[in-house]
Amino acid sequence: MNRRHCAAAAITLVCALAVLTVPTQAFAAPPPSPSHSPAAPAGPQRKSLEEVREEIDALYRKAGAATDAYNLAEERAEKQSGEIVKLAKAIVEGQAKIADLKSRAGAQAREQYRTGGLPPGAQMMLSDDPRMFMDGVNRVWQGQQAAKGVLGELTRTQEDLETYTKDASSNWKKLEANRLKQAKAKKRINGQIAAAKKLESQLEKEERARLLELEQEAEYKAQTAWLGSGALKEINRAASARGKKAVAFATAQIGKPYVWGAEGPGSYDCSGLTSQAWAAAGRPIPRTSQEQWRQLPHIAVKDMRPGDLIIYHGDASHVGMYIGDGAIVHAPRPGRNVTLAGAGSMEILGVVRPDR
Repeated sequence: MNRRHCAAAAITLVCALAVLTVPTQAFAAPPPSPSHSPAAPAGPQRKSLEEVREEIDALYRKAGAATDAYNLAEERAEKQSGEIVKLAKAIVEGQAKIADLKSRAGAQAREQYRTGGLPPGAQMMLSDDPRMFMDGVNRVWQGQQAAKGVLGELTRTQEDLETYTKDASSNWKKLEANRLKQAKAKKRINGQIAAAKKLESQLEKEERARLLELEQEAEYKAQTAWLGSGALKEINRAASARGKKAVAFATAQIGKPYVWGAEGPGSYDCSGLTSQAWAAAGRPIPRTSQEQWRQLPHIAVKDMRPGDLIIYHGDASHVGMYIGDGAIVHAPRPGRNVTLAGAGSMEILGVVRPDR
């Protein structure tokens, strides 16, 4: 068995031992105290820990999708703000240019007024001296061309200024629309995270510990099924030079907390981690997992190599970086830290390669 398969088997064995050593204590509601009072009507049945885990997981997944919407709106708002600044500078420069061209056109008009409506060249054309006559013809032609040039440049500058103004207005509307999307996404994120935290806070300390174990069991089960499918047998490609740098950056962030919308250096969300890792490797990529899935080249799972990004769930709401031996590094969700996990521990949508 080669080194890669040994490492994969070791990961599987460690996960299995973790599951086998999980306490089997059940957490049920305490029995009612003896009482002579009439029996109270039965209340709603308490959810099992597994149902609570699934509900919390669903809430955090929805928050993850909303986080992607927030990040995308923020990215677009930043881009539009930059465009508005550029257009504002162009408008100021255009206004200054128009003022200069009008001044030049006015100077030409005043000169003609002082010479009785005839430019100096036209007066020379009336001379009997042939040389002065030819010089006058040339000056008149030059004056006409200069006047046409000033008027033509003035017209073009005015048209450009109108275009800049329209573009600035359009970008401002888009900026406000994206800010509105940000606000709505932020509200959804906060609501879903608050609901998940409320569910978790209602559990006893032992139940919260068991909840974490249930999460690990679910991940182990999915990873085992993925490995059992033979997916890892053909995955043996070496990382590119940039891929190695991206992996080194991402793994150096292990232990830092997940914070939605964060791009480091103290905390990250899932796509904040992957986008910053590849930026550190000299290859800027889209900020969100959905845009990473949409814009980056797709790779077959069997062809992936360390540094590639695995996109998860049908809505591309989560992303992790493949580091080899069937593992990823990722920022899981609020309340968790950047960590290693099995590449098959979640539903794989596909794989993308930033440096293809």
